[in-house]
Amino acid sequence: MNFSIQSVLENEEYQLIPLQKGDFESLYEIASDPKVWEQHPNKNRYQREVFKNFFLGAMESKGAFKIVEKTTGEVLGSTLFYDFDKSKNSIFIGYTFYGTKSWGKGINPQVKRIMLKYIFQFVDTVHFHIGKENVRSQIALERLGGKKVAEEEVAYFGEPSRTNFVYEIRKEDHSI
Repeated sequence: MNFSIQSVLENEEYQLIPLQKGDFESLYEIASDPKVWEQHPNKNRYQREVFKNFFLGAMESKGAFKIVEKTTGEVLGSTLFYDFDKSKNSIFIGYTFYGTKSWGKGINPQVKRIMLKYIFQFVDTVHFHIGKENVRSQIALERLGGKKVAEEEVAYFGEPSRTNFVYEIRKEDHSI
């Protein structure tokens, strides 16, 4: 890979900072709300031990970020780049979550645009796994121009596999 999936990324309002071990408590404070996970495939990530595993997987991906509001310094959630495929010149973005007070404020589209703008310098296609029941995220991604291209079983780090839809955004079809 000739690019970094651990660069600080930002726009005027939000900063994506590479995740560090010391970020666990600030992220768990957000993740401990069961409502955050109710549409996700793994609904019990609000439990501390389950979230510890999720956090460890994010750390091991070496592509995880905490999402920070620049004016307040408040941690809003997390997201990550993963599964770079050199032969297909593609990568995944996903495992994104936000605290409920960040919902409906246009934060996620801005964060995804920050990530897409950066990563499309290096890849032609970005994929997203979205849980079959996660209608909120499906709609959000379709609004960004994502197209559903497949359905597959996905097992996140140490978790049982769940049915996910695969969405795709191609550089040639996307204006950033």
